[in-house]
Amino acid sequence: MALKASEEIFLARKQTAELFGCDKLENVIFTLNCTAALNTVMQGILKSGDHAIVSSLEHNAVMRPLEKLREKGVSYTVAEVFPCDNDKTVDSFRKAINARTKLVICTHASNVWGIRLPIERLSALCHEYGILFAVDAAQTAGVVPIDVKCGIDFLCTAGHKGLYGPMGTGVLVVSGEVLPDTLVQGGTGSNSMSYEQPEELPDRFESGTPNYSGIVGLRAGIGFVSSKTPEKIAMHEHTLIRYLYRELAKRDNILLYTPEPTEEYFVPILSFNVRDKDSEAVSAYLNKKGIAVRAGLHCSPAAHQMMGTLSTGAVRVSPSVFTKMAEMDYFLSAIRSI
Repeated sequence: MALKASEEIFLARKQTAELFGCDKLENVIFTLNCTAALNTVMQGILKSGDHAIVSSLEHNAVMRPLEKLREKGVSYTVAEVFPCDNDKTVDSFRKAINARTKLVICTHASNVWGIRLPIERLSALCHEYGILFAVDAAQTAGVVPIDVKCGIDFLCTAGHKGLYGPMGTGVLVVSGEVLPDTLVQGGTGSNSMSYEQPEELPDRFESGTPNYSGIVGLRAGIGFVSSKTPEKIAMHEHTLIRYLYRELAKRDNILLYTPEPTEEYFVPILSFNVRDKDSEAVSAYLNKKGIAVRAGLHCSPAAHQMMGTLSTGAVRVSPSVFTKMAEMDYFLSAIRSI
């Protein structure tokens, strides 16, 4: 039974590696969630005197660890993102580089506004200057094709969003040659005579009993995504979001904050507000109609500050591969009743 369980984990690792273009299965690390993966990278790489660069759209899973690292002598700069203008965005990151910059870590797409960052160009920029590059792909994995061979040193993602796995699962793919220090040490089932933490992957970062059932569930989700393909899933979800955007744009009492989402510059999520209505109240009303949306700041005050919604928050709609056009119409009907 133990061997069978290990085989399941191996197959999950293999399927994850194939999805993200990772040539070494052992470089796929299973974590508690995306936040744990991000913390492993930031706290394991950045030391006193080091400098990091983040985008103006980051989630608190990035910002809070960096704030904590400031106590240890780490500094960071926020590079402004310019929606639909990748040239200006890349130039913003370039201007933030200094002689102590060791790591650029940024979201692949905003969890609030859906704005995509040009990670292929940013990875090229980083490697031009000898800087490590980490990507938070929580909003893009399973929807946007990702190949770590484009120059991503560390890919961090959640299992329960676009990969359709259970909550409490995450992935860290180590693609480069540099390994972070470990945050957790313990038993790995390997080299048990030694008191030293193993150096080889994935054991280096997988101490303790793994979440076998969660990882097997994640394997099923990734298998589903691979069979559908991220491209087809994205096409379906973008069709829904563009329809919703155009219908909402017809209403004077709806506040939209971005241009109409396109595949090149956005992932298929949309945040909005109803004029003179609290975002939490709108969310609660929709919830009573059987519609699941999220309101407030979405754990991303930086993204809201960028759009001027820090005091109001916003209502976020995030369709999935299972969402139907009729459900978009039902949503619009509920909005009209507000």
